[in-house]
Amino acid sequence: MNVNIVKHDGKKALAANAVLVRKNSSLSILNLSKDEKDFVAAQLKSDKKFITLNRYKSVVFLIIIDKKEDANAENELARKAADKLVNHLNDFKIKELTVSAPREKAGLALAFAEGLALAGYQFLKYFKDAAEKTNSLQTVFVDHKDVSKANCDELNIVTEATNVARTLVNEPLSYLTATVLADEIKKLGKQAGFKVEVLDKKRIEALKMGGLLAVNKGSIDPPTFTILEWKPAKAKNKKPIVFVGKGVVFDTGGLSLKPTKGSMDLMKSDMAGAAAVAGSIYAIAKAKLPVHVIGLVPATDNRPDGNAYVPGDVVKMMSGLNIEVLNTDAEGRMLLGDALHYAKKYNPELVIDLATLTGAAVAAIGKYGIVSMGTANEKQMSKLAESGNRVSERLAPMPFWDDYAELLKSDIADMKNIGGPHAGAITAGKFLERFTDYPWIHLDIAGPSFVEQRDSYRGLGGTGVGVRLLFDFAKNS
Repeated sequence: MNVNIVKHDGKKALAANAVLVRKNSSLSILNLSKDEKDFVAAQLKSDKKFITLNRYKSVVFLIIIDKKEDANAENELARKAADKLVNHLNDFKIKELTVSAPREKAGLALAFAEGLALAGYQFLKYFKDAAEKTNSLQTVFVDHKDVSKANCDELNIVTEATNVARTLVNEPLSYLTATVLADEIKKLGKQAGFKVEVLDKKRIEALKMGGLLAVNKGSIDPPTFTILEWKPAKAKNKKPIVFVGKGVVFDTGGLSLKPTKGSMDLMKSDMAGAAAVAGSIYAIAKAKLPVHVIGLVPATDNRPDGNAYVPGDVVKMMSGLNIEVLNTDAEGRMLLGDALHYAKKYNPELVIDLATLTGAAVAAIGKYGIVSMGTANEKQMSKLAESGNRVSERLAPMPFWDDYAELLKSDIADMKNIGGPHAGAITAGKFLERFTDYPWIHLDIAGPSFVEQRDSYRGLGGTGVGVRLLFDFAKNS
């Protein structure tokens, strides 16, 4: 169930209200009784950020938002504060909530509503008692003169799309094979009005996508290559923007088998890049943004069956490059190499790939941002970084010197698929670069894509990282 965000029309008085305030702001507008004023004053002196006024027939939640010079940082505080409210709403069994904020802070009210919608996400499909576990909040009314119905409608689309991506990531392989992933994307296309084409194994073989086929050799399930396209009549870009998402629906590591604890047991999430591409194009199409976007999703699982590719194999990619495979667990780049080469046919304005590609990215920056690199120009890189700051899916640019490509040189083929023990996230990017001839940005989302402990409004499990980022980028391109 998605939380619905609605523009408050001033007609309906709700029994539950969340009011965003500054610590030193006047509280006169709240019409507090003397006892309530005294209580609030005492709470503020104790530096409380969350104050509940239970009036029995109604309840008011005062949310103290510290002032920040950076509006993006202030909005992120509001989202995180919203997450803390969700369980309190369950305690009161609140289904409807009005949110208000200071006059000049329409963005703060929207950010808080967004936080509530994202924090309210639950993946309960496999619980018998799902109904009892479901959060109570269903509707958020935003009461602010500068917030429009269009603002609320757009926020609903983006939060729903993020939750769609989360669900795809949270689904186990017992349900979400490469074929089912393609089917789920087809359903999204019908709902939002974008075109979906799925290439089956025969067509993948005809295209000679050697990287995707090599990874799939150990699987009993066929691979898929899904093409998503949103092309409105009056698109503002003459050449499309292409999003490419890694779709490894489960990664055992292949014959370079992963250890289970803390590694293989999380690998249903190795298609988070594919989920981000599907979610973002769903949102872009549903919001009818005037931008031509294409999504490419190469998908398979990576298993160590009898015919699996092995370390030492040489794989011929769709581009014609021969790759010496030294680690079958460096499989994502093999799929992406074929997809990035395929993207050339569109003569794109820009290509952005998203992939849970390396443990090195996690080691470098943890769950706090997205490792980025590429060949796009400074303006394109800057616009994406600005979007990352607005939605708090921040980019951490890495150096991308040609020196790193030296680490991928092979003695028997055009390139190795791993670069050694150092700078693993960058050498993975350098591998992918060989398959591009257009402006390109690589996003390694391995850190923030899946969390084992609740991470504020990002929740538990799949976070849907990348959806809000790409939507904001497309909207502001």
